[in-house]
Amino acid sequence: MESALRFFALTGLLMASTTTARDVPQNVRDLYNSIRSQGSCKNQLKGGFYSQEGDSKNFGYCGDHLADYKIMYLQGKNGELVNMDIDCDGALGEGDGSCDSSGDTQPQTTFQETVAGYNKGIKDLNAYIHSFVVLGNDGSKNGYIEFKPEQYGIEPLSTVAVVCGDKMFYGVWGDTNGDDGPPLIGEVSDSLGRACYGSAVNGNAAHDENDVLYIAFAGSDAVPGANGAKWNAKSFSEFESSLGSLGDKLVQRIAGGGGGGGSPGDPPASDCSWEGHCLGDKCSKDGDCDGELVCKAKKCAVDA
Repeated sequence: MESALRFFALTGLLMASTTTARDVPQNVRDLYNSIRSQGSCKNQLKGGFYSQEGDSKNFGYCGDHLADYKIMYLQGKNGELVNMDIDCDGALGEGDGSCDSSGDTQPQTTFQETVAGYNKGIKDLNAYIHSFVVLGNDGSKNGYIEFKPEQYGIEPLSTVAVVCGDKMFYGVWGDTNGDDGPPLIGEVSDSLGRACYGSAVNGNAAHDENDVLYIAFAGSDAVPGANGAKWNAKSFSEFESSLGSLGDKLVQRIAGGGGGGGSPGDPPASDCSWEGHCLGDKCSKDGDCDGELVCKAKKCAVDA
């Protein structure tokens, strides 16, 4: 298993090329590679989950960087992350003949009432338009594992960054896993899955490799709210793009953070006149970094 992000399968890159995607910022690449090289989560918030049915229960929610970067992510053991399953719940859910004939759909998402309350002309998230991620696990049935991201500061409909196929997309936490089967993690809306891997994923087919990084941001500032996203968007690109400004700001929390996940050719976050003390360079204190940069996790970073 290759640990470096740059060695993602070429097929994933080709399939993702049909949808406008964000470049993975260097600080997120560094995080990705450090998680995989570390092997296992040191501060597991909750474990015992499956990445896919029939797999091992070696996956869970990791809080290794909850205190310093205010992020939570999904991780397995031995350098694995998690896979990508497809969720078709929501506005186009059960009974509409969609989701490639998959019967595992629900006609609403977990936060339907909140979405409708935004008064943007939609009643719920649409899996074919909105980029959303499934986080949290219900545990009403006896013995089923429960996990509530809210206990760790992850708020409903907050921003999530997804690294897949050597690209990055922004989404929102839009649904939770039910207790109608094995306790799973690693699932996204149909539109987000297809943006990552094209027609290789659908309601009946997952991306099975455990190489996808889901980064959930804690805090109320990670929630776009009624006016911070294009909830009534008509396409995936329109909705995902509307999360760009907030997403880029949140990504700067991660050590070495600069300009977020902008498109190729975007200008750097800041000019640097002090060589060796620029964005991403090693440091021990704020005074070791150029200009308004600060020292975070021993690297010069933007003060978000």
